[in-house]
Amino acid sequence: MNNTLRSVPAWWGMVLLSATLLAGCRKETDLVEPTTTTSSENQTINKWILENMREYYYWNDKIPASPDLTIAPSDFFDSILYAYDATARPDGDRFSWIEENADDLSASLSGESTTTGMEFMLYLRSQGSTNVIAQVLYVLPNSPAAAAGFKRGDIISKVNGQTITTSNYVSLLYSGGTTFSFGLAELQNSTLVDTDLTRAVTATVFQANPVFMDSVYTVGGKTVGYLVYNQFVPAPNNSNGSEYDDQVDAIFSNFKAKGVNELVLDLRYNPGGYTSSSANLASLIGKNVDRTKIYFREEWNSTLTPYLQQEYGDEFFIQRFVTKSQNIGSNLQRVFVLTTDGTASSSELIINGLRPYMTVTTIGTTTYGKNVGSITIVDDSGNIKWGMQPIVFKSFNSLGQSDYSTGFTPAVEVQEPLNLQPLGDVSEPLLNEALYQITGSRIARRGVAEPNRLPALGSSIQRRAGGGRMIKSLPTFKPSTL
Repeated sequence: MNNTLRSVPAWWGMVLLSATLLAGCRKETDLVEPTTTTSSENQTINKWILENMREYYYWNDKIPASPDLTIAPSDFFDSILYAYDATARPDGDRFSWIEENADDLSASLSGESTTTGMEFMLYLRSQGSTNVIAQVLYVLPNSPAAAAGFKRGDIISKVNGQTITTSNYVSLLYSGGTTFSFGLAELQNSTLVDTDLTRAVTATVFQANPVFMDSVYTVGGKTVGYLVYNQFVPAPNNSNGSEYDDQVDAIFSNFKAKGVNELVLDLRYNPGGYTSSSANLASLIGKNVDRTKIYFREEWNSTLTPYLQQEYGDEFFIQRFVTKSQNIGSNLQRVFVLTTDGTASSSELIINGLRPYMTVTTIGTTTYGKNVGSITIVDDSGNIKWGMQPIVFKSFNSLGQSDYSTGFTPAVEVQEPLNLQPLGDVSEPLLNEALYQITGSRIARRGVAEPNRLPALGSSIQRRAGGGRMIKSLPTFKPSTL
């Protein structure tokens, strides 16, 4: 059996974060009926899992000596993890995961999935209630949800005629169904009221473009560039190109041509992605950065480190900036980053990696907190269809800092309201605050924002298979040679 890492172009090294809908580490595969397998098949798959985990896993010295090889592969994988526990293992693993279909895993990591094309946040309808609402955070252009008329801020209270509750929201929203009839609610005098409006949407296989929008504002003598970027993905699934990175480059070329001297980077819904795309974006922003400067370093386990040093040298563990002609750092003294608890992994890497080179001011709420990364491991022989994403390294910026496992606390805290304004609208609270920090005055009155005091249950972004994992590809080599 040829057990190797999936070989992809070097620039597709990526950092992706695994977030959860609720506290704990529930994976998307938990919602799929398991395929029936025999004990012998389980043992074959589990031996493959164990062999690779003992070589690559960041906590490989914590793997049990004699795990039960007869149980289902997903359960076996969980059983050998150095699982996070707030008391017993505060340094433990919150992010490793496995999926039954390696091809689906690869597609999801490039932003392709079966989706309606809208992302939403889940809240209890009121304090103490068991009823749930889903508020639309954004809608992808040209997606089924966009065609159905959905927009940011819409509130969904029913799915297929059923009121959403704490006991049925998983089955209604995440069970793999593709046909939905969404019933809407609205705010009336600070009260959520169900309406008769419904919208039918059929999920399809859809490639999401992570570059959501960009604008340039001229305010208070400043020229402000604004970019909403929702996942670090260099190109569409099955592409060997760099289409999305090129699109970001073109935006910064325009920023440079227009004399942008302040930058607002909106990563509030960006759960992570490829480290190469993170490095590309950072290289367009950083002050006095080029290919000689370190963006971040990696720490691997003690088993792999000597081998990797011997085979590839110390540069294997270093991600440097890229020299970019579109870089606007010479015009910047600082960068403002808009954040929520959905800001994670490669997004946090931007914050941590740029801080040694310029002032990074965060506005919003505390980020997720993920400073570790993973690799995609598949069986190239095709005998085993599973794919796994174990944590294999921890990241540090050029000053050796990696102290954000509980997230970055915002310099300026701003909560998103219940009545959401469009992204890019200067009255939208987070962008409005950034522009205030830049100019010292409110360029537009904030819209009347209904405070959002509803308990949050999580978001569709956190459930998304490609969202928020810190992943890097390794050169292909056989574990047996270690």
